[in-house]
Amino acid sequence: MEAQLIPVPTNHRELAAGIDYFFAVLPDDQARAGIAGACERFCKSHRVSGSLVGTDNFHLTLCPMGKVERMLPSLEGALLAAAGTVRASAFDITLDSAMRFSVVDGRFPFVLCTDSASTESALKLRQAVAEAQRRGGLAVTGVSSYLPHVTLLHGHAVDAIQESIAPIRWTVREFVLIRRFFGQSRQEVVERWPLESPIAKAPEFFDLSDLPDLAELPEDE
Repeated sequence: MEAQLIPVPTNHRELAAGIDYFFAVLPDDQARAGIAGACERFCKSHRVSGSLVGTDNFHLTLCPMGKVERMLPSLEGALLAAAGTVRASAFDITLDSAMRFSVVDGRFPFVLCTDSASTESALKLRQAVAEAQRRGGLAVTGVSSYLPHVTLLHGHAVDAIQESIAPIRWTVREFVLIRRFFGQSRQEVVERWPLESPIAKAPEFFDLSDLPDLAELPEDE
């Protein structure tokens, strides 16, 4: 079950009330099941424990909300408007490694990371979303510093882990804006934007004039 689509108007006061926003891509059902299975296996094999991310909340963070550079009538409205201008193509994601990140707020995130091709594709979309926010008055810093990943849990004493896993793949056909509530596991999908289908590569044709001449066959007597 995916996070519910719940469009709700907002303003700057909501941030003070404990609401944050970020853009993300979501795994499909098959990938979600694969991610949950990988989490279960690693928790058992490495005796990892901590606060598990709910299966419904699995996501790959794409781009944070930018810093407000000028007065905006609606923060959420500015994010929605910016995302609506993004034009990008669908792409494939492959998670092929598991690792423990450095400590954050006293806890160690345990994550699944993408391969190099997926990282490059996700970075292009991240850059497009960040640029769209910039045009709308929201500045995103550190755009090129990016390691796409799906967080599985936050542990208090997770040993250093970095190893390969059986690839988990899905095709990213949309990106979403997520509303997150501080101090809660609750998050909501505010809106979705489809990505364009990749342009099919035209078939290649050979120029017959480039082929070598064939030897003539002898005539039948």
